[in-house]
Amino acid sequence: MKTFLTGAATALALAAPGMAFAADEVKLQLQWVTQAQFAGYYVALEKGYYEEEDLDVTILPGGPDIAPPQVLAGGGADVMLNWMPSALAAREKGLPVVNIAQPFKSSGLMLTCWKDTGITGPQDFKGKTIGVWFFGNEYPFLSWMSQEGISTDGGDDGVTVLKQGFNVDPLIQRQADCISTMTYNEYGQVLDAGVSEDELVTFKYEDQGVATLEDGMYVLEENLADPAFKDKMVRFVRASMKGWKWAEENPTDAAEIVLEYDETGAQTEAHQVRMMGEIAKLTAGSTGALDVDDYQRTVDTLLAGGSDPVISKAPEGAYTLDITDEALK
Repeated sequence: MKTFLTGAATALALAAPGMAFAADEVKLQLQWVTQAQFAGYYVALEKGYYEEEDLDVTILPGGPDIAPPQVLAGGGADVMLNWMPSALAAREKGLPVVNIAQPFKSSGLMLTCWKDTGITGPQDFKGKTIGVWFFGNEYPFLSWMSQEGISTDGGDDGVTVLKQGFNVDPLIQRQADCISTMTYNEYGQVLDAGVSEDELVTFKYEDQGVATLEDGMYVLEENLADPAFKDKMVRFVRASMKGWKWAEENPTDAAEIVLEYDETGAQTEAHQVRMMGEIAKLTAGSTGALDVDDYQRTVDTLLAGGSDPVISKAPEGAYTLDITDEALK
């Protein structure tokens, strides 16, 4: 087991002969528990990429009771990973978070349904029970249903929303007709439970035209006013993207690195290798720089909520390209 949460603790930046200063500390709050979804950061830690940038990085795992925006707001982290719908909703509510990098180019979110329910498209969701994650993960689904004109208040003309835990039990136990899954995680768990792909029908948000950006890096706007902080983030993004590209090219080895940092021992090699293979599809094509068109698509999706949009107006200042412009030179 690797010594957990240690980055370049022994790295020194030499300013002058006889003077040594500790590496700059960075605390990263993950959106979920240690798994291949975050492989790029663990690779950067393990391979010494952070150390090369004079950074001492602490990776803070998430979990069902951890809300990254709250951790960031409370000063518990310098940078958080978050889905853009959650981040933009938090920004509109008064927490000034700013996207500084976007390693994930594509969305892995989808609904997985029993085929024998007769569901063939979104309009067939009416009268059905659908499992939805909350804690900020519900926004893409609510926006999608609003665009489809489908109520989320139940009844024959609406969907009954089941507040889904972070497992696949509601589908397996037939408590829900569909559940939220990620291509790289829960869908595999459904198959591992003995369900065949022929028994399922899936709806990828990416294919439905309602995909929103996931797993971006966010910091507090006020911190970006500090040149030293900005410089630290430039180095952090550069090292992190180096880790991500290595993970894409070496998915099995990247999964093994993640396992070394899993203190819980809950993850299995087969699951993490499969997850990393799917994650590589989502980070493929990304340099880490936010694609402004992808950003606008996300905003448009969230605004298209009729009388109950996720955000009520187009955000201003919700992202900056300054960090990646410098990091990718």
